[in-house]
Amino acid sequence: MREMSFEQILADISALKVRNEILLEPVPAPQKLAPFAYAMTADVLEDAATGRFVLLHDPKGQEGWSGNFRCVTFVRAAIDTEMASDPLLCDVGWTWLMESLKRNDCDFVAPSGTVTRVASASYGTLENRDEDSELEVRASWTPTNGNDIAKHVLAWIELLEISAGLAPIPQGVTQLGRSKSAI
Repeated sequence: MREMSFEQILADISALKVRNEILLEPVPAPQKLAPFAYAMTADVLEDAATGRFVLLHDPKGQEGWSGNFRCVTFVRAAIDTEMASDPLLCDVGWTWLMESLKRNDCDFVAPSGTVTRVASASYGTLENRDEDSELEVRASWTPTNGNDIAKHVLAWIELLEISAGLAPIPQGVTQLGRSKSAI
């Protein structure tokens, strides 16, 4: 099977439909990392989570990628302080990503990343603020099939949904009210 052009891949990504609670927007892609790059941000309503997805493409490949595409992602979500104190939280965050990739039938190699939990307490003139906790998942991986990049974007969106605590939409149920494409 012939690999799609970068423009065709971007058209597939643009055609994706996402939940009403998520706003996707294209943003300027990083320069000089690869000959072709695309980036978008995502925000879950009520500041439950935010994220960024970057697709890099070098037809010649790059050392460390193990292929000619690289997905680079970031997801940050507010979590309750009890959850932030769970010693397994970072492992759970990484598992959410790996399972999202698996559920979306993504074939990939060379995954890498970090999961960070942040708990903040305020003092002095800020002491009236509530304690704050967040989970951050930063990851990258190499899709093995350039024709399936949209599946990788869907996996990242699923990670964003899970991190934000959005309940899954049951199989066969369609949300109403979204008439335009994802981006």
